[in-house]
Amino acid sequence: MADIFTNLKTHFFALPYTKKKRRVRVLLPNNYSEKNAVNYPVLYMHDGQNLLFDQESFSGSSWKIIESLQAQVFPDIIVVAIDHADTYRLREYAPFPFEKVIPHAVPKDGGNGQDYAKWVVTELKPFIDLNYRTKKDFEHSFLAGSSMGGLITAYTAAQYPNVFGGLGIFSIASWTCEKQLLSFCQNHPLHPKTKLYLQVGTNEGDLANQPSNPQKNQTYITNSLNYYKQILAQGLPISQIDFAIIAGAQHTENVWAQQFPHFLDHLLKSNPT
Repeated sequence: MADIFTNLKTHFFALPYTKKKRRVRVLLPNNYSEKNAVNYPVLYMHDGQNLLFDQESFSGSSWKIIESLQAQVFPDIIVVAIDHADTYRLREYAPFPFEKVIPHAVPKDGGNGQDYAKWVVTELKPFIDLNYRTKKDFEHSFLAGSSMGGLITAYTAAQYPNVFGGLGIFSIASWTCEKQLLSFCQNHPLHPKTKLYLQVGTNEGDLANQPSNPQKNQTYITNSLNYYKQILAQGLPISQIDFAIIAGAQHTENVWAQQFPHFLDHLLKSNPT
């Protein structure tokens, strides 16, 4: 097995709406340099700090993307890990102003998500397609994220329906602006061939060493159900949707790491590579 670090490339981008450089890491298949004639599907993921290494993750545990790809039998893919904006993460991942005041966040925050989505589609993806051997078409371009990252994934797919053919929306935090999101999705249907993996736990609101929060638990379930119903109402075939409600699962990277292989399986099991 090749050294996992030899195939991790790092780039820094100046986003048009912020002066701070953004780190984007590109995880290549171990045999990338040996197969010069091979092009690969690409998975773009938000919250890059939480994806690869435990010591970088907010929670102390990552999605373990590298380990998952090495352990599972999937076609080779390229993973693009896009770092979040630290203290401005909520603002950047919310495509609409917040409908509810969030503790420690500026009232009426949010809305930069539209600029972020545009940057991903019009600047980052073309850069990746130009500099790496990718399969840049709809069927081989994927987008995924959790919580607020799930929210911006849902928005981006609706705004740019012909770009990403596979979506992973984990524990969507659409309660921040659900009315606006559902209305937008109603008027901007997904591409009819989109594959969707949707996941939520029944204990998303529970925190370690704290009393259970049934109201918050239900909020996350309701958010996912409402989004699911909206997508079904658009006419997306149910065979293209994998909706997983995980009993007891919390709002953590550990859970999303466990579900990541199921997400990949849904996207890649019938995708030609």
